Amino acid sequence: MHIEIDGSEQPSVNAATRAFIDAHLGDDVRDVALHVKRDAGVDVPFALDQIAGRHIARTKLPQWAANDGIIYPPHVPMEQCSSQPAAELKARLAAELIEGSAHPTSLVDLTGGFGVDFSFMARVFDEATYVERQRPLCALSAHNLRALGVANAHVVCGDGVSYLHTMAPATLIYLDPARRDAHGARTVAIADCTPDVLALRDELLGKAPFVVIKLSPMLDWRKTIDDFGGTVSRLYIVAVANECKEILVVLTRETTARPRIICVNNDTRLEFTAGDDERPRIALTEALHHARFLYEPNAAIMKGGAFATLQKRWDALQIGANSHLFVSEQWIDGFPGRAFAIDDIGTMGKKDVKRMLGGVRKANVAVRNVPLTAAQLAKKLKLADGGDVYVFATTAADGRHILIRAHKP
Repeated sequence: MHIEIDGSEQPSVNAATRAFIDAHLGDDVRDVALHVKRDAGVDVPFALDQIAGRHIARTKLPQWAANDGIIYPPHVPMEQCSSQPAAELKARLAAELIEGSAHPTSLVDLTGGFGVDFSFMARVFDEATYVERQRPLCALSAHNLRALGVANAHVVCGDGVSYLHTMAPATLIYLDPARRDAHGARTVAIADCTPDVLALRDELLGKAPFVVIKLSPMLDWRKTIDDFGGTVSRLYIVAVANECKEILVVLTRETTARPRIICVNNDTRLEFTAGDDERPRIALTEALHHARFLYEPNAAIMKGGAFATLQKRWDALQIGANSHLFVSEQWIDGFPGRAFAIDDIGTMGKKDVKRMLGGVRKANVAVRNVPLTAAQLAKKLKLADGGDVYVFATTAADGRHILIRAHKP
């Protein structure tokens, strides 16, 4: 059964609660919770959710945080919802996919949740339907969509799969399957999420020429493509502020043998074709002594393994076959990741360590393709965490473990 949400169900805030929220928006919510007095007329649990939600939104959803009309859910939906950069990416993707489609264009989000992705994507379409089975989230989203001025939104409270069975054809269907099982434990495998989009693949494509699915960043993207059996036309590896957040797959009705893979980190984008087996060029060990700059690709490129593609655009050599660290003699402007000026390179032998790190008491330690964790290496080198010195341990082309001391230029 699908139930429409009308204005009478949307949440409201009384004057006392609103005044309490406004008075404490700049305060630490934990401190507020510890010292709050149960004033008459103030819905304290609700107020604490709003204060905490606004704090998270200032960083995660600045457009929402700037809107005083937004009402935030309890902690878990706020932590699980998309960030603004990720939601904006989906809106741009949707606009690109439906360009040239016959009007009216329509979006159906079968797993609405807190509605962040939907609120950004809906603006691209003539019509947009949000479906969510949790009635409180439906009411909350209906309120927020109105506050955001999303006038073409239609909110339906019901099960997304049931809605799929009876819905009219759409231009694009979006899903963000829940990654928790019936006991609340986190899941990663596609078939273990709810709904099981692999089982629904053909029905989804029967209802829309484009299906966009948000999946766990922990998945092997190559296996994900195989799992969908030729229907993936492109796959996005999405990182925000150098943290891999999600994998987005775009399904279409046409079979695609070699999908496009797009690695995105904020405004940086690198694209290649699945099945491209070209390997990156490796620096000869003796050439490392001429290297002046060190580069670490961003998280999306690391996840995608787009190292040969990276070298086609930025002239750098990979240190070792599996180091995923790059060096150059000349500064490379705009490299998609972190960049450092090299101070010294040596082995992990005592003499080299003493020469390179004598007098250094703390450093930022990282490891790539060596049999130690960063914490283990820092302990071995007697280094506390922090400071302006960066120490990288990796394996060179000849198999030797090396240390690189560097600093931010």
